[in-house]
Amino acid sequence: MRHEAIYALNSNVVSINGAGDNAVAIDANGNVVSWDVDAVATKEAELLAAFNLDELRTERNRLISETDWWDMSDTPTMNEAQATYRQALRDITDSATSLNDVTWPSKP
Repeated sequence: MRHEAIYALNSNVVSINGAGDNAVAIDANGNVVSWDVDAVATKEAELLAAFNLDELRTERNRLISETDWWDMSDTPTMNEAQATYRQALRDITDSATSLNDVTWPSKP
């Protein structure tokens, strides 16, 4: 994610050679673009957090979609346990930030 952070912070960068703190950013004219290690590390952490949250939401949405039929007009009314489960899934991002720290509710 280091390269993504450098690109995000420096709109004039068109390529990056190398990795880590030794990465060299280049602009369209072939000039080296200096970048701040601390700012890039902060941006990298932000990008990683956003990526992890997106993965969590994707899995949460998949689990909710598996239960959508519970609330369809041609099926019996959703019971309280089912409604509680679906609400717990919707609220999962209140307590978790990634797939690594989530505790999924039990499906009734």
